[in-house]
Amino acid sequence: MSTAGEGRQQLDETSVLNAKRTLLQLLARAGVWSGDAEELIGFVEAGALALAYEEIGAAGRSAPGGKGEPYASGWLDGARAVTDELGAISERALRHAVAADPSLASPDERPPVGRTELERTNVAVTPLYLSFTEVSDLDPEVTEQVLRAVLRTMSSRQRAGYAGRLTAFTSDHRARLERLYAEYGPGSPIAIHGRYSLIHSPTSVAVMERLATAPADLHEEWDAAELPPAWLDGLTTAWEASG
Repeated sequence: MSTAGEGRQQLDETSVLNAKRTLLQLLARAGVWSGDAEELIGFVEAGALALAYEEIGAAGRSAPGGKGEPYASGWLDGARAVTDELGAISERALRHAVAADPSLASPDERPPVGRTELERTNVAVTPLYLSFTEVSDLDPEVTEQVLRAVLRTMSSRQRAGYAGRLTAFTSDHRARLERLYAEYGPGSPIAIHGRYSLIHSPTSVAVMERLATAPADLHEEWDAAELPPAWLDGLTTAWEASG
């Protein structure tokens, strides 16, 4: 006779580590540096724990009915203890993922921008940009320099969640961004104006998010990177005019 537990297939620690090592080897064969691969896997692991924490927390807010008050109270206390512990594990996993050496670095500091941080941000901004406009032949080839300046305004922890922040920003300001790209972006009457060149780049989404969120820090990092002041002035003008 089978039991309820036998119906569930759970991975043991050895099998999980085997899958992780296999993925690292496959990524290495594809040319991904092991440090970058470890960082990305760390974010996936931390994200899975965070999502589980949210799901269990939502499910544990109510106890099964018809069991009486003592049972319900005990149920809620137990659920709270489990979710609190899972939340702590999720937090530790995030801290480990955003710091190469968790004992030496804090996720709240602003360390140098890493290669995978640049790539994650580029992957995030491109589809968001294309939801407003089309690929432009005039896109200046400055993606890395611009995104590096953007990311230097944030801590490691903020960089870890930047894709979600960008998605929320574009959702909250969709109508405004549609007006901006229609008036100043590819296909607009002023498409060749140098002052608005950066609007032809997907990085413009990230720059405008920073203009709306941390303008002083952005200007400081922009100057430090010696990027053209006219590009930032043009984006500022377009953002304000589209409001």
